[in-house]
Amino acid sequence: MTIFDAGPALEESFFQHKAPTIARGLIGATLLINGVGGRIVETEAYDISDPASHSFGGQKRRNAVMFGPPGHAYIYRIYGLHWCLNAVAGEAGSAVLIRALEPLEGIGQMVVRRGISDPRLLCSGPGRLCQALGIDGSLNGAPLGDAPFQLFAPGGESPITEGRRIGIRVGVDTPWRFGLSNSPFLSRPFAGEGFAAG
Repeated sequence: MTIFDAGPALEESFFQHKAPTIARGLIGATLLINGVGGRIVETEAYDISDPASHSFGGQKRRNAVMFGPPGHAYIYRIYGLHWCLNAVAGEAGSAVLIRALEPLEGIGQMVVRRGISDPRLLCSGPGRLCQALGIDGSLNGAPLGDAPFQLFAPGGESPITEGRRIGIRVGVDTPWRFGLSNSPFLSRPFAGEGFAAG
């Protein structure tokens, strides 16, 4: 797959839905930042009723973007080291974490930014993804439909696996993690699946 195999640009109306619907719908979509990116293969959904969500407990300065217009980037830092990219969803206080993508465009730039050449490790995790695509806090609140972002609908239907979210301590039983089934570019295999060969 290349950028030319992607569908049309995602409309703003796509983000008017609930976070789990958007998280599922983003699997197979193509995300580019200044022309660098690839196919989204893993997402997680969060909403205001979810104890694992940044919005749980209400609006604060840090999570204000989650209460703003849908279809904008919510970017935050974890462990003081790694940036994470989220898409704000339709319900106030909800967003979708982009956990992993399959590198397709600008791989040379990703290799330089990450300091590794294994394509499976370039974007397999939210921190790796942001480093590879050059995403940082300066893009927090930016609309995903405008430069430097480009976001294209999936070019066709993708087999999707659902499961529990990872890397959290509360809300662990909520099955709001979505992934391209058996993709070798996932941050972690789903239960009962292994990484595909090749």
